[in-house]
Amino acid sequence: MQITGEILIGGKAVAGKGESFTGWNPSTGQALEPTFYGATTEQVDEACALAAEAFDAFRGTTLEERAKFLEAVAQAILDLGDELIERTMAESGLPRPRIEGERGRTVGQLRLFAQVVRQGLWLSPVLDSALPDRTPLPRPDLRLRKIPIGPVVVFGASNFPLAFSVAGGDTASAFAAGCPVVAKAHPSHPGTSELVGRAIQKAVAASNLPAGVFAMVGGRDNGVGGALASHPAIAAIAFTGSRAGGLALAGIAAKRPVPVPVYAEMSSVNPMFLLPGALQGDVAALAQGFADSATMGTGQFCTQPGLVLGLTGPEFDSFAQVAAEKMCAKTATTMLNKGIHDAYEKGVKTVEAHASVQTVARGQAGSSAWGGVPALFQTKASEILKDRHLSEEVFGPSSILIACENREEMLAIAASLEGQLTATLHMTAADTELARELVPVLEKKAGRILVNGFPTGVEVSYAMVHGGPFPATSNDHYTSVGATAIDRFLRPVCYQNFPAALLPTELDDANSLGLWRLRDGKVEQR
Repeated sequence: MQITGEILIGGKAVAGKGESFTGWNPSTGQALEPTFYGATTEQVDEACALAAEAFDAFRGTTLEERAKFLEAVAQAILDLGDELIERTMAESGLPRPRIEGERGRTVGQLRLFAQVVRQGLWLSPVLDSALPDRTPLPRPDLRLRKIPIGPVVVFGASNFPLAFSVAGGDTASAFAAGCPVVAKAHPSHPGTSELVGRAIQKAVAASNLPAGVFAMVGGRDNGVGGALASHPAIAAIAFTGSRAGGLALAGIAAKRPVPVPVYAEMSSVNPMFLLPGALQGDVAALAQGFADSATMGTGQFCTQPGLVLGLTGPEFDSFAQVAAEKMCAKTATTMLNKGIHDAYEKGVKTVEAHASVQTVARGQAGSSAWGGVPALFQTKASEILKDRHLSEEVFGPSSILIACENREEMLAIAASLEGQLTATLHMTAADTELARELVPVLEKKAGRILVNGFPTGVEVSYAMVHGGPFPATSNDHYTSVGATAIDRFLRPVCYQNFPAALLPTELDDANSLGLWRLRDGKVEQR
């Protein structure tokens, strides 16, 4: 499939009329062909208007029709074959196994949501039968279901060019809910985005859906994103990226005449707590696992462990020494773009220059144009408590070891942290008492708490939560990964005293769809 540099609107590829830009190969620092052109405000308006026109028809599809559409998108992405893999590698600097794995995750998400749609649990049907003889007042017939909210804007992420991008989890869950999607392609991988966008267009046409169900626009400046976020046809915004970017979109959405929700995943340092029992075990394996997690994908995972806490003593000193050796052995690999690389270098220098921080390891320089050299620092918990800037995210393969004088200081650090995507406990049975004190604190701080694992790697499943209190996300009531990500794009509607002829099929007396429902307080199927 030829990459033309066009944007995708109304089932067609059209020339963007905005600013020109190119993709870049971060491994070589070279520009990639072809030239791309951003969308204008008028083109954004066209894409959003078509999405609004398509909404009622799309939300009116049957569960089976929508599930088959999601499966068609998955197959169309697979049909791109090596062309997609090679272009994504060129634009991201990521190795083939990582990209092939990410393609598998992207396809898997789409297929998971096809299964979610067919099951229908997300509809949350509830029926309260009329009680005409109840005193002092009768109860009317009440029935509830969830409906899609309307067109959704999805902003592609830089660090996952497939799984969090044009056809990523945000798009899959929005489609599953019955919401058209207008995707904003990330400028770091425009060719990848075009290929995937064309695959979605193909699936839309093959499924006989209105062309406005999907559009993709691009652009390097912030104007396109601002136009999308402020468009009156847009009902919600999904974003993965920097805190500054997420807050900017939230500000635009809040100032609209009709504000809309912004589901932004933004910033997290994902603290790891090494409890005493764990430090008396296989320290070499623990240190290796940490170093591998901290540098995975050049540390550009949103769940990268940026803080590691332990109690002061010979055991923590031993871990620090081995972890430093493991980090020193790591070689710099390619960062996603020059902007991320420069921000990482600036962040590392800031930490390095702090009077209370000791640099304990730097990795090996690589050959990449924009390589991120791993860095490991150490400080005392008392210094973190005095200067919260030390606990802020440095996006890349950098972590800080934090020595706590006692368990009270460790608990104080936990309580002082900002909201996180994850928090990890490494422990044995002997650490249960301390863990029991930490867990209630971490429940208030993180969306996912792990025991004896590493936070990088997010399973796409029914129970997964990839979210957390601010600034991890802008709305900690929801997850951007897993089956319940669909809830972001739904709202409840109650139907009172509706005649049978007007009732949605999900709420009919016969339960003709065979859904699990709550009827008069009892769970039923059939």
